[in-house]
Amino acid sequence: MKLLNLLTDPTPLRVKLVRRLAKHLSLFTYQELLFRGLVDRPHYGRSIFEAAKLAARLGYPKISVIEFGCGGGKGLVCAEKHIMEVEKLFPVKIELYGFDTGEGLPPPKDYRDFPHYFKAGLYTMDRQTLESKLNIAKLVIGDVKDTCATFFSKHNAAPVGCIFHDLDYYSSTRDALELFDAQASNFLPRVFMYFDDIYGDNTWLVTSFAGELLAIDEFNRSHETKKIVPNRPMSIVYNNTLWAHHMYNYHDFAHPRYNDFVAENEQLAHEANITLRAIPSHIESMR
Repeated sequence: MKLLNLLTDPTPLRVKLVRRLAKHLSLFTYQELLFRGLVDRPHYGRSIFEAAKLAARLGYPKISVIEFGCGGGKGLVCAEKHIMEVEKLFPVKIELYGFDTGEGLPPPKDYRDFPHYFKAGLYTMDRQTLESKLNIAKLVIGDVKDTCATFFSKHNAAPVGCIFHDLDYYSSTRDALELFDAQASNFLPRVFMYFDDIYGDNTWLVTSFAGELLAIDEFNRSHETKKIVPNRPMSIVYNNTLWAHHMYNYHDFAHPRYNDFVAENEQLAHEANITLRAIPSHIESMR
């Protein structure tokens, strides 16, 4: 069975080998592993990294990272590890919040919550055990519609730069997206996002007319200057991975800092690249 699992595991064998070697021998830096997708939950690490980079360029000293739907808490534990590494790379402190009912999934409301695939009570949390494993993460327990409404006033959270959605249901995701109804100052102008439940197996049969995809579509149609769209660069850079196609970005086009220039490094690199490419043809023309 172990051999069969190894042969059918979608993770390339070379990736698993490099991960093991890097973990035990420290052959590579965190950033090198991250950019090659060789870390645990690379979608978490890359989202946190990009959010911190944007915050640093805009001069934000602190940001928040949110996970909606914590279950057993493996995501939060992994996010803490990424945060510890990312804070070494940027002058930005990072807060971490995990939203959950604490009691597993609530009863599905209707077909849009995929009741043929999910049922009440799945993914329960052992809160005491989870909290014993956490260092910086704070749990936000309750119905997400209620906890989102009071989150910023109750927790005095830093501006949000990164959100991971794993609430499974349309109804819960829709309620979680109401967090964006808060003041623009509570967010970076662009927020890095991951939606876990936009692909599935042939029992689940994910559709854009239910679940997270429907919640995203309805949000976009009901907000003129706020949009949630796929992160195209991630899907190109990591085109051979599924997780990259779960990556999205929230844009607040009316955010007071949306138009602040943050691409100095990229433009310098672009100009240098153009110059280097132009040298051979220029020399050729002088012969």
